[in-house]
Amino acid sequence: MAATTHAPSPSLSSLLSRPRSAAPNLRLRRRVRCATDAAVPTNKHRRAADEDIREEAARHRAPANDFSAWYEPFPPGPGSAADERYSLDEIVYRSSSGGLLDVRHDIAALARYPGSYWRDLFDSRVGRTVWPYGSGVWSKKEFVLPGIHPDHIVSLFEGNSNLFWAERLGRDHLAGMKDLWVKHCGISHTGSFKDLGMTVLVSQVNRLRRAPLSRPIAGVGCASTGDTSAALSAYCAAAGIPAIVFLPANRISLEQLIQPIANGATVLSLDTDFDGCMRLIREVTAELPIYLANSLNSLRLEGQKTAAIEILQQFDWEVPDWVIVPGGNLGNIYAFYKGFEMCRVLGLVDRLPRLVCAQAANANPLYHYYKSGWTQFQPQVAQPTFASAIQIGDPVSVDRAVVALKATNGIVAEATEEELMNAMSLADRTGMFACPHTGVALAALFKLREEGTIGANDRTVVVSTAHGLKFSQSKIDYHDQKIEDMACKYANPPVSVKADFGAVMDVLKKRLKGKL
Repeated sequence: MAATTHAPSPSLSSLLSRPRSAAPNLRLRRRVRCATDAAVPTNKHRRAADEDIREEAARHRAPANDFSAWYEPFPPGPGSAADERYSLDEIVYRSSSGGLLDVRHDIAALARYPGSYWRDLFDSRVGRTVWPYGSGVWSKKEFVLPGIHPDHIVSLFEGNSNLFWAERLGRDHLAGMKDLWVKHCGISHTGSFKDLGMTVLVSQVNRLRRAPLSRPIAGVGCASTGDTSAALSAYCAAAGIPAIVFLPANRISLEQLIQPIANGATVLSLDTDFDGCMRLIREVTAELPIYLANSLNSLRLEGQKTAAIEILQQFDWEVPDWVIVPGGNLGNIYAFYKGFEMCRVLGLVDRLPRLVCAQAANANPLYHYYKSGWTQFQPQVAQPTFASAIQIGDPVSVDRAVVALKATNGIVAEATEEELMNAMSLADRTGMFACPHTGVALAALFKLREEGTIGANDRTVVVSTAHGLKFSQSKIDYHDQKIEDMACKYANPPVSVKADFGAVMDVLKKRLKGKL
């Protein structure tokens, strides 16, 4: 065969230079009729042609329950007023002392029903279109916002995300881990876990704006590193509520930026970082009738905690040994703790998993706090990281995170830029398409596995917070090997080949050497 020559390999950037425009499912159990569930018609006929799913649900709705929730200072105890309590219908973000608030539920009322009741109820709602229980969040309505009327709920049928058995990653790259799972929260309407919290917050705003409360809320605003603004804009668009988002200029991906723009939000690109955007949105919402949607507002955590409950469902109510969560503003690690702890207190499960909060080394104030023995928290100016959604140096929910980690004998780990990008790319080679934030969590897993903290037989869940497609440029740069001071160990650039049979055969024989 004649010798052939090959042109230099093209870069991914050049190939993509044009404008860029199943694992186990949730188990289904038998339908359980109960006081808090919407009754289901016994006939199999479709609803009337002029009836939508809200109207159908109203026709079969059971009587209202007596469950309730409210705001209390966080953490409760010395230093907070014992009788300080706010209705969820009040627009309040801080306690009287300036601290955080938390949503508290009437546990005594919920505890009148055994854990088996709640397990069967939640399982019976999975995968249905009965409004609003088809949502992975609202299928746990009694644990989220029990008092909201279904007609006020703004849902895009979020949640019910895939729990992926990472068989090959665990077997081949983590010393034979047989029980490694990835919770794909990024397989959601806007491509991130933020949908879980935003459906709750926007639903409550929708309730406040409508009769009989009729609060004069002109819009909903947030500061964002990208994913929060995308979720807020989508849910506000679905509800017909104006959305205002403050974004740090040139610090989020184009895929994240276009989402609020496409959904009609007012997008302000500010010459500052996320912490600067957060300071500004708090000042603005103090002066204008704009409802604050950041995780300073504890409503969102009520939706995010349902991912923890969903993990328990997907394991048939068995508790995993470890759950690893990327951490930036630190509300999500507390949300997972809240979900697991609520299920433990109410008898759905009998123990808690150990939690790991994984931070990028370029934005790791919680990691340093943990390493100091929780003696002193020092905010920092976060440095640029490919895990841009967690590039936060002064997290709002640091105190919440500490409570969650102490209660679960948890760990805080960090990952350098090279570690997180390599972990992300190695996972991709086993069939995933991970985001850099998932790379942070995976890199933490690699370290904890190597040092023996996490065992080969430990059931471990890595929480993937966003879809890899939202961060495609970071993958392009990695596989083009264009990242400064990074070896890009698992880079896989395309090969430019002449349109000739001999040339193609030469390349394939080289690539498949020893496998033919």
